[in-house]
Amino acid sequence: MNISQAARASGLSAKTIRYYEDIGLVVPAQRADNGYRQYGEADLDELQFLSRARQMGFDLDECRQLLSLLRDHSRHSAQARELVLEKSRQVRERIRQLKVMQRQLDDMARRCRGDDGPDCAILDDLSGGEHRHV
Repeated sequence: MNISQAARASGLSAKTIRYYEDIGLVVPAQRADNGYRQYGEADLDELQFLSRARQMGFDLDECRQLLSLLRDHSRHSAQARELVLEKSRQVRERIRQLKVMQRQLDDMARRCRGDDGPDCAILDDLSGGEHRHV
């Protein structure tokens, strides 16, 4: 299959697939006589794996580690588990930070009158104090 077919089947864009090849995340595809990339089932399996890993929030270095484990048939599942547990901890922390941010935004919106007047608690908060009208 060509790169556009591989892109559709994997859920990645052709540009992303080329990038993954450029950075050595995946082995560059075989080239047909016409110079076009040709992807086999094993290539597609890895691209789909990467697509799912990226959807789960794994960065490129983490994807590289996961792919290495996928390719290593003498792997220890404990390594994959530790990567997933660490990602889960990171996601939990990010959710905590987002909840704090949401409370702050809601508080700013509550304190702003939202009328035709110039006074605005949102602008005051974001400017670090009283907003001065010039």
